[in-house]
Amino acid sequence: MLITGATGCGKTWLGCALAQQAARQGFTVLYTRATRLLQELQVAHGDGSFGRRLGALAKLDLLVLADPAIAPIAAQERQDLLELLDDRAGSRSTLITSQLPTSAWHQWLGEPTIADAIMDRLLHGSHTLALKGESLRRTKAPA
Repeated sequence: MLITGATGCGKTWLGCALAQQAARQGFTVLYTRATRLLQELQVAHGDGSFGRRLGALAKLDLLVLADPAIAPIAAQERQDLLELLDDRAGSRSTLITSQLPTSAWHQWLGEPTIADAIMDRLLHGSHTLALKGESLRRTKAPA
């Protein structure tokens, strides 16, 4: 599932609600900010645990990645994202929340061949929800 929308419109709240329901039903779930996970995978390359960590991520029933397009993506991160999604595609669920609409992800990913592969794995068989509206964090002024 791909949930997009402006800051504060409820993407993370909805993603966490779905993850919590999955966990209550006995599914294994991990919620993480995409930038943190990509940094963790970079460290795993250095300490030799990359394959083991990727295997553990592939076994999760639901992986929730928050805001992957919040910052530019490096070449190794792009490759790691492809590996991660390739291991999960068609067998496990991945939920991504992003401020960036899916139509702009290809440009964010950069390198066209890898971007095509990532987008194919993300969009094939996924549900996309584009949230609209003002930030839920805004409070009304007292009357």
